[in-house]
Amino acid sequence: MSDTHGDPAAWKKALGALGDLDLALHAGDVLYHGVFNPILPTYDPMRLADTLNSFAVPMLHARGNCDSEVDQLALDNHILSDFAFASAESTRILVCHGHKHSEEELAKLAARGNIQMILRGHTHEPGIVAIEGVTIVNPGSLSLPKQEGETPTAGLLEDKKITIFNIESGDVYAEGQLP
Repeated sequence: MSDTHGDPAAWKKALGALGDLDLALHAGDVLYHGVFNPILPTYDPMRLADTLNSFAVPMLHARGNCDSEVDQLALDNHILSDFAFASAESTRILVCHGHKHSEEELAKLAARGNIQMILRGHTHEPGIVAIEGVTIVNPGSLSLPKQEGETPTAGLLEDKKITIFNIESGDVYAEGQLP
């Protein structure tokens, strides 16, 4: 997931669409809406913080450009690291927001660390690309989508298959396969 921007309604829709999870990864911009984004009627960062604090599934975050030390005070999980690392389904995953490095730079970094997948956000535009043997996944934004059609999206890794889907309709936006 990425770019919830303080929207607990979007978080709830995403969880309903994702189903049971073993691990949740968030690529940043958790609570604050950001100065360039509209404030949605569902914007309630403290309620989202409370919801995340009571979330029973293990969760890792990477710091987004809208995440701050003040946001961290409201959250139990650490959100201020530029990178988070996870391993799932025998896949090494690097989580970052993606605003500091190009996809090519991230792919080179991943190759040095024997990382097969990068989860990134920032653009609010979902997609899956492979660069130099590294699969880069942007799940899009749960609350402020910016791709054509502007549908809120999330991603799921299951049996080495990556699926990005519309959290409202369940329609598949993109699919990919890890090597």
